[in-house]
Amino acid sequence: MKPSLKHIAEHLGLSKTTVSWVLSGQAQQKNISQATAEKVLEYAASLHYQPNMIARSLNTGETKTIGLILPSISDTFYSEVAREIESRARNQGYSLMISSSESDIDREDEIIRLFKAKRVDGIILAPTKRSKVEVQRLIDEGYPLTTIDRYFPELNASYIIINNRDSCYMLAKHLINKGCKKIALLTTNSYLTTMSQRREGVEDALRESGLQVDPRLCGEVDFAGYEKNVHRVLNNIFTEVPDVDGFFFTTHILALEAFQYFYEKGIKPDFEMACIHEVPIFKVLAPQINVARMPVGEIGKTAVNSLIEQMEYAKGKAKSRKKQQHEPKRIMLSCSLEFRS
Repeated sequence: MKPSLKHIAEHLGLSKTTVSWVLSGQAQQKNISQATAEKVLEYAASLHYQPNMIARSLNTGETKTIGLILPSISDTFYSEVAREIESRARNQGYSLMISSSESDIDREDEIIRLFKAKRVDGIILAPTKRSKVEVQRLIDEGYPLTTIDRYFPELNASYIIINNRDSCYMLAKHLINKGCKKIALLTTNSYLTTMSQRREGVEDALRESGLQVDPRLCGEVDFAGYEKNVHRVLNNIFTEVPDVDGFFFTTHILALEAFQYFYEKGIKPDFEMACIHEVPIFKVLAPQINVARMPVGEIGKTAVNSLIEQMEYAKGKAKSRKKQQHEPKRIMLSCSLEFRS
């Protein structure tokens, strides 16, 4: 028979309310003695008691759960970020619910509504550009929210991003200093603010060095079916500018597909190359590629800290009936640059 609060209370000669407060972590707040709390916890542990989380959330107003929505769980960058967020959340006493939007706005909206229905205490989101309506609704409701990797500069929400423009500028300058004059730029999802910042960083470096921003060398890859689209873009670049001498990839996914293209076409990848973020296979496929390494651990830690701060504020606001919103935090983290060529 599954142990219950009533069973524990009767066995220890305590009220169900006292037992509930102890098991929900409110012993000190409710002035329950340490001896009593320890007695309850020890007996509950001996029974392998598992609390009813739904009942607990109704009692405390918390589920101790964080929702995480990512564009793609299969993307190594996002899977690494998810691991860091889960580790940090667990250390802070929270469990994590993870879902993938597949960069589909309808699916993302559905997940946001689902997470709210499941009463997660807050949401960490890497949003699509078109998810502004649901995000604005969360903000209007004062729902704890932090966006990562992507953000809406016009919305009053907390976010954590990297120094996209500066990192790309410095990587591009390195390629130019190595003698590159015809650098191909492969990018995608330019409607995202962060991706447009990466492109701007490369173009700033070109103009500052007196080099032309040649539209024939700028390849915009449609993300839907990007595997084939990268090949099409590279075909155009090599046809239009056969003496291209450098490649800049705004994301590691594009770089991986480019390496596949080089292999299939029998092209020796001895160009100067640079990329935002990397994956371990780069060391085999392109050991000389220059990279801006994303601070994955710091992104995960900072995102959880930001969200917990909002959740603590929301609890205090509910108790004191404050009306003002939590002041959002806008955090830009630096990449570590590795010049390998």
